[in-house]
This record gives sequence, C-alpha cells and structure tokens, in this order.
Amino acid sequence: MHLNDSPRITEQPLSGCRVLERSRTVASAYAGRLLAAMGATVIMLEPSGGSRLRRAAPFVEETGESALFAYLSVGKRSLVCDTDTADGQELLQRELREADILIDDTPVKNRAAQGVDPDVVQQINDRLIHVSVLPFGATGPKAHWDGEEINLLHAGGEGFLLPNGLSTELFPDRPPLKIYGNFGSYQGGCMAAFGALSAWWMVDQVGGQYVDISVQDAVLAVGAFALQRLGDGSLEHRLQRSFKYGGVFETKDGFIELLTLEDRQWASLVQLLGEPEWAMKPAFSDPLERSKRGAEINEKIRGWMAQHPSDEIVDRAQQLGVPIGKYRPPVEVVNGEHERARNLFSTGTLANGEEAQFLKAPFQFRCTPLAGGGRVPELNELAQEETL
Repeated sequence: MHLNDSPRITEQPLSGCRVLERSRTVASAYAGRLLAAMGATVIMLEPSGGSRLRRAAPFVEETGESALFAYLSVGKRSLVCDTDTADGQELLQRELREADILIDDTPVKNRAAQGVDPDVVQQINDRLIHVSVLPFGATGPKAHWDGEEINLLHAGGEGFLLPNGLSTELFPDRPPLKIYGNFGSYQGGCMAAFGALSAWWMVDQVGGQYVDISVQDAVLAVGAFALQRLGDGSLEHRLQRSFKYGGVFETKDGFIELLTLEDRQWASLVQLLGEPEWAMKPAFSDPLERSKRGAEINEKIRGWMAQHPSDEIVDRAQQLGVPIGKYRPPVEVVNGEHERARNLFSTGTLANGEEAQFLKAPFQFRCTPLAGGGRVPELNELAQEETL
C-alpha cells in the first residue's frame, strides 16, 4: 500500500469492524467506501463474473479500467460468493457469522433465493447490522421498483429544480437535467453509512438491527428548503428558482458562485465591487428592496465579474468575508494548495499496479487522521490468498 508523506496510522475510527458488501449499485458501494475510509475491513462479496461496477464508466484513459469502480473499491477486499450454488450459500453464511455489518442492495424479490432475507440473516447472526439500500426502499408500494440515477434524482425532486439561475438565463429552452455523475446515489450511500453506524453503536444495548434505506428519500432530504417552502404553500420551479441576487457568474477566465444572505455579507460584497455608486444608494441598504431588485443587482455584478480573473476575485472576497467559491477543474482540485494543506488526497494503487490520487473521504477526524491509500482489489483476491 502506498501512502503519502503523513505518518503511518495503525488505529482508525472503525478498526476492528468487519463489513460485508453486496453491491450492484453506486449507493451501496459508496456506503462501503465510507466505512472503509474510516478503517473498517470491507469485503465485497462479488458474483463469479465480478461486480457490474467493474465495467461502469467513466474509465481510466491509460488502462481502460473503471475509474468509478476504482474510487468506490479502493481499500476494500474482494471475495467471490456465488449464492446460486450450495458452496456459495455456505460461504455467505460463514461470512455473515463473522461480520458486524452487512450492506446489501439485492432486490426484495431475489432475497430469499440469495440467502439474504432479513429474517434468515438475523437467525444466522443476531448481532449483525443488516443495511438494505434500494432505490425506493424495501417496504411500501415502490419496494419492487428498480431505478437508475436519473430516475432517483427526479423522483427526489432535484430534477424539477434544475437547471436554474444563470443556466436558465443562458439556456431557457433546456429541459430538466440530471446532475453529473452519481449525485443521488452518493446521497443514498451517505444515509446508508450513517444508518449502519447508528445501529452498530447500539448493538450492545439492542442487538442486531435491520436498516431500510431509500435512495429516493436521501435525495428528497437534499431539497429540504424546497420542501419547507412547499409546506408554506410555495411550489418552487427551476424557471423561477434563484437567489434574489447572487448565484453563478462568469468571470474573465471561468465561473464562480456567490451567495450573500446577511447584511454584513452584502456590505462586504459592495467593498469587493469597489463601492460603486449604484450600490451605495440608500435603497440598497434595505434587504427587502434588494430582494425586489435582484435581477438589476445581478446585471451589475455580472458586468464587474466579467472583468476580473476568478482567483483574484476569490482571494479578495475571502479577505472581506464574502461567500464565494470558484468552479475548478479536477487537476486544480487534486493539486490545490487548500487540498494539500488539509491532506485530502492520498496515493492508492490501481488494479494494474499504477498509482493514482484518491480522495480519502468527504470528512476528517481532528484527533484521528484518516490513513487513506490502499489498492483496488483484484476479483476474488481473498480466496487466492487463502490457497497460498
């Protein structure tokens, strides 16, 4: 395993926790990835041909292997467990008896045949935390429905709100969009990891538990503000939804996003803009008046932003306390000064032996730095090691 320059870490937050992962989808694989990042031993129980995620785009240009699978599986182990056979069923039961957490996205209709029916699993190991991760959950009228990323994003309401702001102004005729990548599935994976840990921390008090995760629910939670406004009788729509002023702006060399919700942030923004005459008018000291004249304010801001480079804007804005962020290409993220200072990335090993930079996790522990690193597992590597 290749690590960066940080000292080797032997104890991690989840050291000693053994996790089984049966994943067809990004949501369940990401849940396992988060637990592995915290030091859990995560064993992927793969079918004989390997997880379908091994063949999922995008791909590493130099090697042709799945970049998505590499990210989701780095630091895990692989064991082929074909539950269509008697030997596979026996192997599954053996692994279940030794595990602390099971993450599983087997469709409800297939669980009995696959040996992962919740009642059966509970009988095998009554201290096991069994986490079900399905598009619409394992109970209710949609429990048997399948769903891909685009279905889940729109079923959770986010698609109804996109595109908005500058995107709507530039491309008013575009239909609702899907956020790039696997945004919805990552939300489901986060919820599954949180549910797994919440139940595992209580295992000594209540024993094993069954945790039912719906990816649709996780996506729905992202739009909490829109739901709150719906409860107040306001239905948001992508063509009307925007901050009264602020949002995404094109700069001299890219794009930034600006958000000013408080009076002090507005005052700092006025300083950033050089205290122009229009912004100094008494009317703009009233937040309600600013809200009414949001389009006018944005037009003024847009003209100023187009004359300055993104980095210059962001550096000055941070000094003044203006909430602004730059949209950066991946190479800037991996090699960024901020990311290096926070030690967000570490060196891991791809399946072909080449090294690559992997995000450790979307969080940090102040007292226990995450180790990161690891390697993308070869199919059935654990079984091969046992035969040596």
